[in-house]
This record gives sequence, C-alpha cells and structure tokens, in this order.
Amino acid sequence: MENSKDILKVRLHDGIVGLLYLNSVLLANIFGPEYLWIAVGVALLQIISPVTKFCPVYFILNKLMPNTTPMQNGR
Repeated sequence: MENSKDILKVRLHDGIVGLLYLNSVLLANIFGPEYLWIAVGVALLQIISPVTKFCPVYFILNKLMPNTTPMQNGR
C-alpha cells in the first residue's frame, strides 16, 4: 500500500499541473493567445515524461518531500 505522503505528492503534482493549464487559459483570455504556449509546454512535458521518466514538477516535489518515494526521477 502506498504511503499517505506519496498520495499527497501525486495530488500536489496534479494540482500544480492543473493550475498551470488554468493559468495559461486565463492569461490567454486576458492578455492574448501567446500565453497558450504555457499549456503547450506543459502538455509536451506530460507526453514525454513516461518515456524520459523526468517531470520537472516531481523533481521539485522530490526535493521538497525527501521522506517520500521518489517519482519520475529518471530511473
């Protein structure tokens, strides 16, 4: 069974990625469509992360939460 801190890490990751998408859409609505490139970048990272086993959000969360199971750490 997964540790409750590991579940928290996954939820934090999902929340951060969701906020990046939402902020991209809100910024594009207010300032212009060039802010949609943020969403494109996040989507590309999500698409290639299973292959590369690297996710910048998990990289940061792994550093901030050292007592949890490392996720998407390039192994």
